[in-house]
Amino acid sequence: MAYRRSIYSKEDETAEINLSPMIDCIFILLIFFIVTTVFVEKPDATIDKPFALTDANLEKNSLILAITADNRIIYGSREISLAGVSLHVKQNILQNEMPVIIQADLNADHNVFSKVWSECKRAGAKKISISTLKD
Repeated sequence: MAYRRSIYSKEDETAEINLSPMIDCIFILLIFFIVTTVFVEKPDATIDKPFALTDANLEKNSLILAITADNRIIYGSREISLAGVSLHVKQNILQNEMPVIIQADLNADHNVFSKVWSECKRAGAKKISISTLKD
């Protein structure tokens, strides 16, 4: 019996790694993280925060409201009314149970601050925090 020799030797065979499935998985993960990321709207107002002796880290994914020195209520880049506070809090609570952070200026009226706090509570906010500077 005669044995045939192959024209191709085993040395000519090269192993290839197919990266296409891995790249597909990475793109799917990237799309997932982009879609599920929530962007926090920070107020465009300049706020001089009061000092506090104690502090706690606040959640990054929060609804941030600012009260300026001239008692304007700012959400994101626009001024809102006291009734608008309730509207924005309700919308964010329905979507994803966001905590609320109030940034009040040192010279803001305490009455305005307490009304904003009350509107947040009335809208259903379970966690309301005050943003301060550590002394």
